[in-house]
Amino acid sequence: MDPNEKKLSTEPILDDGGTGTAADVEAVMKKYDRESNTRIWTGKPGLLIKILGIAFSCWCIFSTLKGWPTLQEQKLNIFLGLILIMGYLHYPIKKGVTRENYIPWYDWIIMIGGAIPFFYFAANANTVIKLASRVTKETLWVVMAFVGVLALMELCRRSVGIPILCVLGVLLIYTFSNVRLPKVVYDLFYTTSGVMGTPINVCQKYIVVFIIFGAFLERTGISNFFINLANCAAGSSAGGPAKVAVLSSALCGMVSGSSVGNTVTTGSVTIPMMKKTGYKGEFAGAVEAAASTGGQIMPPIMGAAAFLMSEYMGIPYRDVALKAILPAVLYFTGIYIAVHLEAKKLGLKGIPREELPKLGKLLPKIYLLLPLVVLVVLVSTQARTMQVSAAIAIGVTVVVGIINNFVNKAAGIKDPAEEFTVSKFFDALEAGGKSTVTVAVACSMAGLVAGCITTTGLASKLITAIVKVSGGMPIIALFLTMICCIILGMGVPTTANFCIMASTCAPILMDKRIGIAPVAAYFFVFYFGIVADITPPVALAAYAGSAIAKAPPMKTAFNATRLAIAAFVVPYIFAFSPVMLFEFEPDTVIAMKIVESVLIVLTSLIGLFGIAASLNGYLYRSINPLFRVLMAAGGLCMMIPDHISDVVGLVVVGGVVVFQRMGAKKTAVS
Repeated sequence: MDPNEKKLSTEPILDDGGTGTAADVEAVMKKYDRESNTRIWTGKPGLLIKILGIAFSCWCIFSTLKGWPTLQEQKLNIFLGLILIMGYLHYPIKKGVTRENYIPWYDWIIMIGGAIPFFYFAANANTVIKLASRVTKETLWVVMAFVGVLALMELCRRSVGIPILCVLGVLLIYTFSNVRLPKVVYDLFYTTSGVMGTPINVCQKYIVVFIIFGAFLERTGISNFFINLANCAAGSSAGGPAKVAVLSSALCGMVSGSSVGNTVTTGSVTIPMMKKTGYKGEFAGAVEAAASTGGQIMPPIMGAAAFLMSEYMGIPYRDVALKAILPAVLYFTGIYIAVHLEAKKLGLKGIPREELPKLGKLLPKIYLLLPLVVLVVLVSTQARTMQVSAAIAIGVTVVVGIINNFVNKAAGIKDPAEEFTVSKFFDALEAGGKSTVTVAVACSMAGLVAGCITTTGLASKLITAIVKVSGGMPIIALFLTMICCIILGMGVPTTANFCIMASTCAPILMDKRIGIAPVAAYFFVFYFGIVADITPPVALAAYAGSAIAKAPPMKTAFNATRLAIAAFVVPYIFAFSPVMLFEFEPDTVIAMKIVESVLIVLTSLIGLFGIAASLNGYLYRSINPLFRVLMAAGGLCMMIPDHISDVVGLVVVGGVVVFQRMGAKKTAVS
């Protein structure tokens, strides 16, 4: 690339009078993203904390690859003990703590006191296993269980937030009211039905190494590459910046584990561009929030939930990523259509081509995608285990970063964001370890939630209640489950979100009286749990977008909900027609599988177009209220898995489109 060529900046755009400054962006992260509210470490103490973070990441990679220690109870307890130490070293008791190199005395007590039970359990794991439930007859073991759980809950409050603790608190009260104390303590702390349940097991075994991989990938300049690529593809079209936001968030979301983090990272670039183009602040913030939230359902990583889904559904990770493709494509296509219609409605233009990166100059940097390609190939072919595949991908990322340095130097490009240095190598290890804390704590809380439900038999009671209210009608059961998922998913991180939904809501749909296929049920509850990030009243991603756009938070949230209409419709489609998830009837030939997949995508796209046009109120020209109702009805008909409804929907949507087109031509002539 010519060093003198004009380049579209991917740095946060500073205040132009209508958007946030770089300081505002940092404030947004601290307000809405708990991971950003950390202690300030400088000088020698900062170096020591950095070394500890690097050592923690190295231990995580080593223990995952080498399987040490061999006893799972020991491994998980050491992991949780280290998580508590790392967590309290980074997260203060409240927001806004600015005193450098300081931890109050009570945090030292909580940190050490909370970690001891886990390390003690690890050192005496064989004894605990032999004693089984009799371990609760010893007062010391009971006290340590309470101390360990309370320390984790307090760290969760600091690093993740209160919503998940509210859910857990209610369940714990219910559990202690209905089950004997010794059984509760034993089940929740000393077995794999509580803290050491499936979520934390999967986190320690798979998720950690992928988090570290993501930290390395971010430091190769791949985010800049994705944003520039999106600009090349859609920047010059009508309302280009909004489309860039959709595409770049979809791409960046593949490796991001946070809706809020994704919103702020890409939104600091795209939201000011959208406002300059002519979009209102609440719409610009909503576009970024809706697209960034969709990053959590975007394969291959899916906010790290893909690994948990694999474990819960009992299918290979590669199958989970494959099944997620069509719903994710429809989700982002739905937002893209809404953005395009809004741009046409407002008469907005795109970014001048001379201000956009040149595709010919960008393609030589396609090698930045090599780590992702290697990861997907290794996992999909099962040539290596997931842990080893991620470790190899980390190695490839380092090599790609070094190659990128030489390429940039040869081209005369000096971009600190794309320069991979020794410092960035250690920064990636430190950042990976730090990011692991919030995910691990959320997973441990999700394990406790699942444990409470299992110990009390609450799941069967919920199933009975929903089935009774719905009268056994799947559509009503799905609607009620959707409401439960949105409420339970408010403010809960992606990984814990899925664990809670899988434990509480998925069994409802899989009940024989409702009859939803297991894979469809798990995807259904996952989608609606994630949608909580943009659904009022606790729409964290939308609020983050509104803060950058300097727009009303609630208006932004409602706009984001409208834009993400696909997320509210697509799950119903694959619930009734699992073909969208590549679930076919036995003995279906390959040709028929292709036909069925193409048909479900086409009908869904037409349906999404009809609903988006109805909600926007514009198609070639303004749509009158009657036609808006018809478009919505026709769109919904297209989404019902039935040939008759498809024909009716196609006729209605097609008819309105033709009528609008003809009316627009007559208006233009006159």
